[in-house]
Amino acid sequence: MSAAVDQLLSILDLEPLEHNLYRGLSPQIGWQRVFGGQVIGQALVAAQRTVEDRGAHSLHAYFLRAGDPAVPIIYEVDRLRDGKSFSTRRVVAIQHGHPIFSMSASFQRQEKGLEHQMPMPDVPPPEEVPSEAALAETLMDRMPPPAKAYWQAERPIEMRPVDLSRYLSPQKRDPSQYIWIRANGSLADDPALHQCVLAYASDFTLLDTALVAHGRFVFDPNLMLASLDHALWFHRPFRADEWLLYAQDSPISGAARAFCRGTFFTRDGRLVASTAQEGLVRERVPSK
Repeated sequence: MSAAVDQLLSILDLEPLEHNLYRGLSPQIGWQRVFGGQVIGQALVAAQRTVEDRGAHSLHAYFLRAGDPAVPIIYEVDRLRDGKSFSTRRVVAIQHGHPIFSMSASFQRQEKGLEHQMPMPDVPPPEEVPSEAALAETLMDRMPPPAKAYWQAERPIEMRPVDLSRYLSPQKRDPSQYIWIRANGSLADDPALHQCVLAYASDFTLLDTALVAHGRFVFDPNLMLASLDHALWFHRPFRADEWLLYAQDSPISGAARAFCRGTFFTRDGRLVASTAQEGLVRERVPSK
């Protein structure tokens, strides 16, 4: 297991403080604010700790304030309902006495039903897509310092974009992208853990999809970017340490906000999860 994955698992292993109360830490890697996927993953862990024999099938979350990486995050779980088939939880993440994030999550006992799904996009398999190392070598000279630091550091999630042309030219393109992702190491056989790792990873590139339409990038110093809300649906069991195709698109942006969607497919074409997010995309106004 890579050190980055080991650190991610440590971050997701919340400390129980009291009944329905947990504490999570942030990695000390120099970020000015807490990564949104971390808070989603930790909040899902907190909710899962209060549910037995039921897997998460959906979550809906709002980012309320920027998180402080230097301070632990307290997660308070409200057990809203335990029915015959479904359980509902509400989680609030707190720092400095204020809520920074809120999430509702629903859990369902396993059962069968009618099945259908949309087809998986026709893209090259991950073995035919350049690795992160090859991508970094190709693009490193063109990257600003924050982007270089990001790509040079070991990360818990390996990502392989199917199309590199977007990174080689700032021209405007169709706002969609396909990225193969997986945990950068083997994970334990715990379905709940794989859901939490996917929840963590789902926030990495989603908002970036909207910028493709404008020939911009997430490290653009003239843009202010932030996740506003995030929704995630789990359809079928999967392994987050095996390749998943993250197919993303952005139907619309405007009013300093962008809406983005994503679907996760196993390499054999099974649709296992879907996500949606609205994010802040604001042009910075030069100070006078």
